[in-house]
Amino acid sequence: MDYATLLQILDSTLRLATPLLLACLAGLYSERSGVFDIGLEGKMLMAAMCTGAVAALSGNVWIGLLAGIAGSMVFAAIHGVASITFRGNQLISGVALNFVASGITVLVAQSLFRQGGRTPPLSGEARFNPITLPFADAAGSIPLVGPFYREVISGHGALVYVALLAVPVTWWVLYRTRFGLRLRAVGENPASVDTAGISVVRLRYTALAVTGLLCGIAGAYMAAGLQAGFGKEMTAGRGYIALAALIFAKWRPWYALMATLLFGFFQALALRPDVIKNTVGFDVPVPMLDALPYILTVIVLAGFVGRAIPPRAGGEPYVKER
Repeated sequence: MDYATLLQILDSTLRLATPLLLACLAGLYSERSGVFDIGLEGKMLMAAMCTGAVAALSGNVWIGLLAGIAGSMVFAAIHGVASITFRGNQLISGVALNFVASGITVLVAQSLFRQGGRTPPLSGEARFNPITLPFADAAGSIPLVGPFYREVISGHGALVYVALLAVPVTWWVLYRTRFGLRLRAVGENPASVDTAGISVVRLRYTALAVTGLLCGIAGAYMAAGLQAGFGKEMTAGRGYIALAALIFAKWRPWYALMATLLFGFFQALALRPDVIKNTVGFDVPVPMLDALPYILTVIVLAGFVGRAIPPRAGGEPYVKER
């Protein structure tokens, strides 16, 4: 594999890892607060449909982004009401939201556009266009580092950089702020947080609101950045892969970045069967390559990456003692 090919794969890795990273960080907030959220897939799908539909109708991708965030946060609120207020089973609530999103997104898109459950192709100001970073063209003449900066770091849509920025921001919020300390505490021992006079319900709803925000950005990127419009089941299990990456990362932001880049790298390799053939010396079936990220997901969930201990109060509704 030559350097130019490697740069192309790394560029694809970063693009494909972006929705996984945003969804992984979204799950990190909710699960750190003690609320397991299997509904990441549904939130992303809802956000993708809202973004694709509104961007197509308005011609403005930023209005589409706001619509996507709104759609995702509505689902986050429903999950909160079911699992926090009514103390329902968090896993069942998340799965139900995924099923609802799978059907309602196609229904709404079909009702609006009559294109088989898809939105019209997005172009121009209705998409997140690539941003050329400062000195990208001039740096291209610098050996090794210059092409890497120009081809891999520069030339992505705004939400790619938002996702990368969200990693240090999440680390700072969780480990350097009072809110982060309380969030981590409520996921481990909500009774002690309640005893200190802090509302467990408010903290968990706040965490779910952040989850909805990040899933909304992830879905918007998929519809208006990674692809050019919404299509049926376009998330293709990325919400579940993000959950596997979260376990792989052991609920830590920087590890989440590395885990999602690893998953993104496998997805990028699946798009380049020629590289695989040149490396191993024989043809690998394309379906096998497409299955690589999901095989890695199974390996992660099977526990071959070391023991990952979730927040102790995760998945359990809190009942205030009287």
